[in-house]
Amino acid sequence: MAAHTLPYGSWPSPIDAGLAAALDGRPEYLGAIGPEVWWTEPRPREGGRRALVRRTVEGGRATTALPAPWNVRSRYTEYGGRPWAGAQRDAGGPLLVFVHFADQRLYAYEPDAPGGAQPRPLTPVCAVGGGLRWADPVLRGGEVWCVLEEFTGPAPTDVRRVLAAVPLDGSAAEDRGAVRELTDDRHRFSTGPRLSPDGRHAARLVWDHPRMPWDGTELRLAEITADGRLTGERSVLGGPEEAVAQVEWTPGGALLALSDRSGWWNPYRVDPGTGEAVNLCPREEEFGGALWKPGLSWLAPLPDGLLAVLHGQGSSVLGVLDPDSGDLVDAAGPWTAWQPTLAVCGSRVYGVAASPRSPYEVVELDTAGGHARAIAGPQGPETRPVDPAYYPEPQNRTFAGPDDRQIHAHVYPPHHPACTAPADELPPYVVWAHGGPTDHVPPVLDLQIAYFTSRGIGVVEVNYGGSTGYGRAYRERLREQWGVVDVEDCAAVARALAAEGTADPGRLAIRGGSAGGWTAAASLAATGLYACAAISYPVLDLPGFAEETHDLESRYVDGLAGPPQTLAVLNRERSPVARADRITAPFVLLQGLDDPVCPPAQAERLLAALRGRAVPHAYVAFEGEGHGFRRADTVVRALEAELSLYAQVFGIERQDVPRLPLHD
Repeated sequence: MAAHTLPYGSWPSPIDAGLAAALDGRPEYLGAIGPEVWWTEPRPREGGRRALVRRTVEGGRATTALPAPWNVRSRYTEYGGRPWAGAQRDAGGPLLVFVHFADQRLYAYEPDAPGGAQPRPLTPVCAVGGGLRWADPVLRGGEVWCVLEEFTGPAPTDVRRVLAAVPLDGSAAEDRGAVRELTDDRHRFSTGPRLSPDGRHAARLVWDHPRMPWDGTELRLAEITADGRLTGERSVLGGPEEAVAQVEWTPGGALLALSDRSGWWNPYRVDPGTGEAVNLCPREEEFGGALWKPGLSWLAPLPDGLLAVLHGQGSSVLGVLDPDSGDLVDAAGPWTAWQPTLAVCGSRVYGVAASPRSPYEVVELDTAGGHARAIAGPQGPETRPVDPAYYPEPQNRTFAGPDDRQIHAHVYPPHHPACTAPADELPPYVVWAHGGPTDHVPPVLDLQIAYFTSRGIGVVEVNYGGSTGYGRAYRERLREQWGVVDVEDCAAVARALAAEGTADPGRLAIRGGSAGGWTAAASLAATGLYACAAISYPVLDLPGFAEETHDLESRYVDGLAGPPQTLAVLNRERSPVARADRITAPFVLLQGLDDPVCPPAQAERLLAALRGRAVPHAYVAFEGEGHGFRRADTVVRALEAELSLYAQVFGIERQDVPRLPLHD
C-alpha cells in the first residue's frame, strides 16, 4: 500500500465514531450453571442495556437469554454489583434470578420452561427515595440471599443496607414484609453472602464511612441456623488499615481471602476460628483490586483444590495456583489484561480478557490440558471487522515525576498503514486521565483510542499516583493530594513526551471522565500546559461533590483531599470552580443529565464561574444518560465533539465530523 504524506490529525480512517461506540463496554459477571456459562454484556445499539447471555461449555454459540428491553443491571450504590445468580434444577433446566434496571426489582426466570415463560417479579416496587436495590445474590433453598439497599428518605445518604432473604415463590412481589432481613444495618456497606459448602456458615465483607473498600474492610463470619437465620457474626480478618477485596470458600470448606496486609493484595487461607491468615503466594503483585462493586472476583477455587487467580503489576494474567506448594502457572495466550470476573465449570475456568489486538472477550482455560481460547466476543451486526493494521501498538513506559517518583503510562503513537506525516512535523498528543481515581487502565485495544491514533493524534494513558495495580504504597500517594499528585503526574508525562521529541509541545491536550474529569479540569487551572481539554461527567467542586454525590463516595473526599473541616480551604487551592479565573484554554464539557454520582450541578458551577470570561468552550448535555455514557448515539456525539475540538485548536482540517460550536 503506497504511503500518503498528510499532516497529523488529518488522516482518513475506517474507525468511525459509530464503530467505536458499538464496541464500547465489555462482558461482566460470569457464572456457571450446570453445563453452561452465563454472563452479561453491553448492547449500545439497544439503548445501552446489559443483555444476559448463555453458552454451553461443550461448544455452540453464545445466545441472548433475555430479549430487549430486559436490562440485567443493578443500581446498588449507583455503580451496581453482580446482578444475577442461577442454579441447575433437578428437572426443567436452569433457574435464574436477576435485577432489572428499569424498576430494580428482582425477577425469577426459567429460560427453558415450556411455552417460553416470562420473568416473574420477586420483590416489590418501592418509591421512597431510590426504592429497593439488590445485588450479589446467591440461591439457597426456596430463597435468594443477597445484599439489600433501602432508601429511607430523599437524600442520597438516607439509606440502610442489610443482608436479606427473598422467597422464590413470589410472595414478596407486593409485600416488603415478606423479605427476611438476615442482619442489622450497623455496617454502612456490605457485599452479598458467601455460603460455605456445608451450608453452616456465611461470610461477607463490610466497611463503614469514611473508609472506602480499598482503605479497610472486615471479613465477617456468621453461623446459619437450621431455620435459616444468621447468628454469632464476628470479624475474622481485616480492619481500618487492611483491605480485604474478596472472600471465597473452596469446595472442601476452606475459607480464602484476598488481603493487602503485606502491601499487596495476596491470597490467604483463613482459620475461621482464630482468624490466623496464611499467605498462599507471597509476591509483590496484585491478586486483587479495588472493590468498587460487590460480586467482583479475582480468585475462583477449582474442584481439585487448585485456585484460578488473576495477578500481576499494572496488567494482569490468569494463572492456576497450587495453594499447598505455592506453585503458580500462567495461562498462555495473547491477553494482557483480565477483568475481575471468573467462573469455574469442572476443570475449565472462564474469564474476560483483552489484548492490544483484541477487545474484551470471554476466554476459556482448560486446566487439564492448559489450552486457552476465546469463546465469545462482541455480538451484533454493528460489530463489523476492522483491519488490525489500523490498531495502535501501546508502549508501556515508566516516567520520572516530581521527587523522582515513578509514573506508569501507556503511550499510543499515531498509526496508519497508509499515511505518514511530514518529516518536520511532530504529532499532537492527548493525555488520558482515568476515572476512579482509585482505578487503573491496562494496555488493551480500545477503539476510542484507535479513533484518534488512526487519524494521526497520539494518546498517552497515565496511571498516575493513586492508581491500583502497583501496591498499596502507590495507591496511597494520592491520599489528601487529589488535584496535586494526579495533575503533576499527568503533566510530567506530557512534558517528557514533548522533551524527547515524541509530542508537539504546542499541541498537547488532556481528557478525562469522572475523577479523570477533575484531573483534566484541574490541569487547565494549574499548569498552562495544555492547549485544550475534553472533560466528561466530572467532579469540579469538592464541597458540592461531598454533599450531592451518592452515599458510597460521600466521604471519599476525606481521604482524597482532607477531612470536612479543611475542605473549604483545600477547595480554594485545587478546585477548578474556585480557580476558574486561571482557565484560559478551550474545552468541551460533556455531561449526563441523569448522573447521580457527578450531578449536572457540578458542570453548571464551572460554567457559571466562567460566565463573562473569553474562554472558548462547549457544553454538551445528554438526556437519559447517567455516570458514564452507555448509548451508542451518545458515544458517537461525544467522540465527534472531542475530535472537532482538537481539529479547531490544533489547526487540523477535517470534514468528517460536525463542527462543534465554541462559545466564550
